[in-house]
Amino acid sequence: MSAPSPESPTPIASGRPRPTIAVVGAGAAGALVAVQLCEAAARRRTPLDLVLIDPAAEAGRGVAYSTEVPEHRLNVPVGGMSCYPDDPGHFRRWLCRHGESTVTAADFASRYRYGSYLADTLGRAIITAHGTVSVRRLRTRATGCAETSGGRVELRLADGGTVTADSVVFATGPAAGRSDWAPEELRGSDRFIARPWAPGALDAVADTDDVLLVGTGLTAVDLALVLDRPGRTVHAVSRTGLLPQPHALAPLQAVLPPRDLAVLPFARLRREVLRYVAETRRTHGDWRPAFDGLRPWIGQLWQGLTDDERAEFLGRDATPWNTHRHRMAPSTAETVARARAARRLRIHSGRIASAAPREDGGLTVALADDRALRVAWVVDCTGPGLRADASGDPLWTGLLTDGLAAPGPLGIGVATDGGRLLDAAGRAERPLFTLGAPRRGELWETTAIPELRTQAKEVAEAVLAPFAGAPRPVRRRPTDQFGLPLSTHAAAAASFRGGLGRVITVRAKAAEAFARATELDPGFALGHAALALLGHECGAEVDVARELADAQRSVRERGDERERSFVEMVTRRIETHGPGANGPDGPDAGDQALIAHLDRFPGDAFALAVAVPTIAFSGVGDIDGSLARRLVEGTADAYDGHWFHTSLLSFVRQEQGRIEEAGELARAALAAEPASGHAVHALAHVHYESGEHATGRDWLDGWIGSQGRGAVHRAHFSWHVGLHELALDDAAAVRRRWYAQLAPGQVNGVRALVDSGSLLWRARMAQNWSGRVPVDGVLDAVARELVERPSTAFTALHGAFALTAAGDLPALRRLRTHAAGADQVQREVVVPLCSALEAVLEEEWNTAVRGLRELLPSLRRVGGSAAQREVVEETLLYALVEAGHRDTARDLLEQRLDRRASPLDRRRLAGLGA
Repeated sequence: MSAPSPESPTPIASGRPRPTIAVVGAGAAGALVAVQLCEAAARRRTPLDLVLIDPAAEAGRGVAYSTEVPEHRLNVPVGGMSCYPDDPGHFRRWLCRHGESTVTAADFASRYRYGSYLADTLGRAIITAHGTVSVRRLRTRATGCAETSGGRVELRLADGGTVTADSVVFATGPAAGRSDWAPEELRGSDRFIARPWAPGALDAVADTDDVLLVGTGLTAVDLALVLDRPGRTVHAVSRTGLLPQPHALAPLQAVLPPRDLAVLPFARLRREVLRYVAETRRTHGDWRPAFDGLRPWIGQLWQGLTDDERAEFLGRDATPWNTHRHRMAPSTAETVARARAARRLRIHSGRIASAAPREDGGLTVALADDRALRVAWVVDCTGPGLRADASGDPLWTGLLTDGLAAPGPLGIGVATDGGRLLDAAGRAERPLFTLGAPRRGELWETTAIPELRTQAKEVAEAVLAPFAGAPRPVRRRPTDQFGLPLSTHAAAAASFRGGLGRVITVRAKAAEAFARATELDPGFALGHAALALLGHECGAEVDVARELADAQRSVRERGDERERSFVEMVTRRIETHGPGANGPDGPDAGDQALIAHLDRFPGDAFALAVAVPTIAFSGVGDIDGSLARRLVEGTADAYDGHWFHTSLLSFVRQEQGRIEEAGELARAALAAEPASGHAVHALAHVHYESGEHATGRDWLDGWIGSQGRGAVHRAHFSWHVGLHELALDDAAAVRRRWYAQLAPGQVNGVRALVDSGSLLWRARMAQNWSGRVPVDGVLDAVARELVERPSTAFTALHGAFALTAAGDLPALRRLRTHAAGADQVQREVVVPLCSALEAVLEEEWNTAVRGLRELLPSLRRVGGSAAQREVVEETLLYALVEAGHRDTARDLLEQRLDRRASPLDRRRLAGLGA
């Protein structure tokens, strides 16, 4: 059975035919529209057939991004070139994933690289929408358009075929220039290159041929870079002789213009804009922030002008505006400056009056002021035309002739209503849309990616709106394992339940399960939000910003009140929350959103797992633990004794010091779910705080070898066993444990710092590790940025001890400097900790003792458990002995032994003597 053609729409389950959407043009504008159509249709489960019509070999590149010349850079920084208006970092992250890990938002990528990004993003969108959207590429041109019965549209193709569609998007890019400025004798010369970007257009230009570029804008700059070489002079001429201005070497913050500009008459508007630019230059030392601040308002200002005022702008202001608004990348400007200094590039102001052939085959081009230039070739770099009816494109010519489209203001482009074509009678009744250059008459600034991506989203919304259909019958939605409804279908819900099950048991591969849920249903907001949260808090291999943007898009289209609250909580947490970020004034905005969500939806187990700081997430991180306790106790009725909630309650109780009750709760939870990581973690603390080190060691070691094989934080459980072995004063066991389960290669990243590194230091403080501890390998397994510039006080604390173990005093000082400029907890806890540890390295023991003792009351603020923070007390004990404060050390050891039994502490106490 043959595949259905676009002319024969495929029936879908509801009995309605699958709509066919045709996108004419597959350059940047067409690719951006196709991405939005694919992703929005997939999210909404709107089946459609998408036909992309363009003769190019690869979608996404168009003319602009096909050039392979490395010097051809984007004229907008990387941070402004994302495909998505709600995910500005998408292009930078793509570059990082594709071999450019050091790129910043302020860099200027090559144009060819950007074409690859567009093509890849479109390809991924097509894959994501597979099963909902079928996509066909027709490598031909559309030459005509006509209405058919039923409100559909028929496109005629250059290869003789036709496509009948329910909607058409004309993403044809800028209209071709007509070279009307050129004298007739020049247009008829075979030494005149009218379309320099056409394949092979410059092949006949010899290496020593001088060339005249007509135009001094960005097109001329690009051609000058291509043609520049020793032995050749490249001339460029325009009426003003003005080149595009360069971007600033470092990013500058935009300065917003006065809000009342749009209501001013043109003459006053012009004066106020000039005053605003001058004031910005005086205040900020640069005019660029004013132009960048004005950019979002250009469409509104342009639409507020009369045609006479627009004509006045075009005649007087368009050129200076363009040279300052459409700027060169700094590296491009530097190359141009070098070529000019070497006289290989010469800029002229003037107008071409005539051209005459020479005997050697070249041309003598005369300017209006009687200057003459002897060149071998003349290249039209004046850029695209403004009038759609003068482009020579049969498609637009036919649309205008037949009245399906109407010229835009001043005849520039075409008239639209938010992207929908207006016909000759001024009506927007037909399913015909456009974006980008054809809308220049009504928007003026409309051809750059920041404008195109916004228009692409709006056009996709308008195109899909008629095909949403009637609301589906209300069916019983699938639920998670706690009975909360999920806005998705059964298969995606099953994957989500699998991921949630792994989260609440603290097991690996939760992200994979959530990713599978979003593959099955790209519009499943909770799946995307779960992935974003795991990436942010647990370091899962997830594009956090992308998943968050997908969650926000999806929940707006399809999400109940609980799901909207969850996505809002995740958004706040990602945007504002860092573990340990809370100050003395209470929870930060991310925690506040989490608490508010749980107050409304106490049965949301994922949110509760995030809120209670056991092992997997950073938790609400309040100073005294009362908030976490309130959250667990306040949600008890929603869980009715479920083992997950019992596990969390067990952990809270041991933090309260209610050790016996905590143990009973943990054992009850494990009887119901032996894989419950939270219950195991709580019981590990119970054994440690009870001094049951041999029992705790044996039980936990057995669990790690059985149920714990799939634990996502297995290294932390091994750390707990190591603590028991350390307390038992079994130096050989500690060493074996570390090499078997905690050495670099088996543990990397932050876990290596928190678990592997801290156990080494504690073993050294207990004089339980002879010789130098192998901490260098731990530091090599952790990104240096994580050690010296951590985002949280908890990580900073462990980084400080690892650097102290390595004897790296300069790095410890760098960490202190970072902490001094970080959040309040780092300033008030980590800075004095670093100072005390510097004293340890310098063997200034009395200074170290004072610093460490003063820290003990505030340590809880860094987060983590009491057992983890005990590393500070271990260091203090060592410093007391080294400083000769044996009585104080004896008192501290006796207090510790009163809390729990410890052969290690008994040995140390005996070593101090009577």
